[in-house]
Amino acid sequence: MSDTPIEEMNFETAMAELEKVLGQLERGDVALDESITLYERGAALKARCEAKLKEAEEKVAAITLDGDGKPVGTKAVEDL
Repeated sequence: MSDTPIEEMNFETAMAELEKVLGQLERGDVALDESITLYERGAALKARCEAKLKEAEEKVAAITLDGDGKPVGTKAVEDL
């Protein structure tokens, strides 16, 4: 597992670690206590990935286009 706090991970790092956690859990070759710890970490990593995806979706939704379809700036998500 990474030493980077989950809340500081970017999407790609969190997803890669989540895949490792899932692999360990699927193999089933870890003790019960470790499985619980892995499951909790996996849940936190999943939440981080979801939050980063939501941020990206909001940024994309906030882009405004001119008459030619070119980006001209952003709007606050609340204005959409």
